[in-house]
Amino acid sequence: MDWETHARRLAAEVVRPESRWYEPLATTPRHVFVPRWWGRGEQEWELRDGPADPEAWMEAVYANRTLVTRLGPAHADHAEPGATNPGAMPTSSSTLPGLVVTMYRHAMIADDSRVLVTTGTGYGTALLCRRLGAEWVTSVDVDPHLVQVAGERLDSVGLRPYMAVCDVTGDLPGTYDRIVSTVSVRSVPASWLAALRPGGRFVTTLAGTGLIVTADRTEDGGAVGRVEPDAAGFMRTRHGEDYERPTDELWEKVRDADGEDVSTSRYPLLYPTDAWDVMSMLELLAPGIEYRAGGEGEERTVWMLHPDGSWVRATATGFLDSPTVHQGGPRRLWDVLEKIRHRLNREGTLPVYGARVRIDPDGVLTLSRGAWSVTLD
Repeated sequence: MDWETHARRLAAEVVRPESRWYEPLATTPRHVFVPRWWGRGEQEWELRDGPADPEAWMEAVYANRTLVTRLGPAHADHAEPGATNPGAMPTSSSTLPGLVVTMYRHAMIADDSRVLVTTGTGYGTALLCRRLGAEWVTSVDVDPHLVQVAGERLDSVGLRPYMAVCDVTGDLPGTYDRIVSTVSVRSVPASWLAALRPGGRFVTTLAGTGLIVTADRTEDGGAVGRVEPDAAGFMRTRHGEDYERPTDELWEKVRDADGEDVSTSRYPLLYPTDAWDVMSMLELLAPGIEYRAGGEGEERTVWMLHPDGSWVRATATGFLDSPTVHQGGPRRLWDVLEKIRHRLNREGTLPVYGARVRIDPDGVLTLSRGAWSVTLD
């Protein structure tokens, strides 16, 4: 199986030949780390078995795309041939290689940097080992299966970084020059600041947003940095087999309900996850919203659900028509969204990208740009 040709093509797509990441991309067998994955069918997730269709396997794993490897507690490694999964949420994946390299570039990794990275399938760890040498790399994940299997697959290609089962939001197994988290956090764990050497840098994304945050540790034990101009989203950190779904019960109650407030929006219907900057602002102002969408024909509906019981159902016919909006619960989430869209319409931009970042030693994070600021803890 000529995987090297596919890997070189992927490397050429992601970076220029003179990049220090070209060789790692061109010489790392991604198919070793993703032999099976979950692909999206018309109605449900379907198991894809690489060895059963080598041509499709090579095409999928050496494309610059994310491959979902775990749905809820169901890992593709353990699924029966022909398995499907209609409603579970992705809980682990092999991130698209271009984004992995983007995160590493934002980390500004030097040749002698000691780096902690999150494991997943182990492919990102392998790229880092190829770039630095495995002795400079620590790879952690909360899932013992992922750590074990990734370690075995890394060993099979001659790479032996330090591997540990570890909740990345808790105590970390060492001190580092760089921490690169390919899972997202609501606020920066204080343990990251404790594990970073002075001047060390972390790179992460904020949960529920498209924001990549980079920050350098300061002498007082905090950190300063910025929101990078690139947009990216990663799965949230989890502390067990699956994510909690606190809005499932609310969804059953309100998906066809009439709201306490009913109005007509001045803007066309927007599914917030389709607009990185709008979604990011909304998450900062009203964290924890879950979005759902549906519809038949030209009719489209968007739901916004919050664990505090707040909800929205907005329906429109056609892409330019103003939706009818039903809202209920203690907060009016659509009103928050409308204010963000008013600002975007008025100013032509939102302040989230390029914002300055300050993290106190206890992990309290403040974003600011001009007169705008928001604090997360």
